[in-house]
Amino acid sequence: MSELTKRILFAVPAAAFFLYLTYVGGVFFATLIVLIGLLIQREVSVISGKAGFPADPMFPYIIGLWVLLSPFLSHNLVVGLTVFLLFIGTQIIKPGDRGLKSLVSTAFCGLYASLGLLALLLIRQLGNTETGFILTLSLLLMVWGNDIFAYFGGKNFGKNHLAPKISPNKTWEGFFFGIAGALAGLAIAFYLVPFAYPSPLPLMLPAVLLISVFGPVGDLTASRLKRAAGVKDASRLIPGHGGFFDRFDALILAAPAFYVYLKSLEIMGYVSF
Repeated sequence: MSELTKRILFAVPAAAFFLYLTYVGGVFFATLIVLIGLLIQREVSVISGKAGFPADPMFPYIIGLWVLLSPFLSHNLVVGLTVFLLFIGTQIIKPGDRGLKSLVSTAFCGLYASLGLLALLLIRQLGNTETGFILTLSLLLMVWGNDIFAYFGGKNFGKNHLAPKISPNKTWEGFFFGIAGALAGLAIAFYLVPFAYPSPLPLMLPAVLLISVFGPVGDLTASRLKRAAGVKDASRLIPGHGGFFDRFDALILAAPAFYVYLKSLEIMGYVSF
């Protein structure tokens, strides 16, 4: 069985399950995202350690949980400040340069994935349940469309390397195919989902470009970390796909970019969620 076949056989039911919980929303969707966040933090911590920047064994998860649960905590600022004080105090007392290395690597491992997935949770909470679902679905379809079109476009037509020292397989041709894929994902969400879309289509077109840029940047970030650690995949948890970090690397930066764009539209009065 080829690697592509393995990927498809896992990806289709996994995507269906993910979309179902996205539609259900509430505590079920939040629980799924928190669990994925913790798994990614584990993978990033292992990668960081292999790259020579070992993270604290406990604080990445504490920081990540605070970030992901902050929308649901009644005293999230107090909790956050407590975590911050404990974190600084326990890391800086480590001998030699271990304290500074641990401070930086632990903060990165705790914040990187959790902030990206927090944006996904916040998008799901925008407006009523239908609005939150359609916006989250739009993001997912744009990211997935970008990834699929970039992969096949680069594989069949790629000649000019995008970032050869970080990810030799990425090409400019794949990048532009990815933009078309993100646009196709938005079109599916806009025209085929039986809910009223909360924004005129022209206002969403800049989001296609944002996701087509920040999605690949997230992918390149993961590739650079794995290259520094000397590993191909973040883990082997997902058959044919590597780890959760490998599957969600693009979404980690695409989600905040999309959320900031949506909130900017709302602040400027173009939409109301």
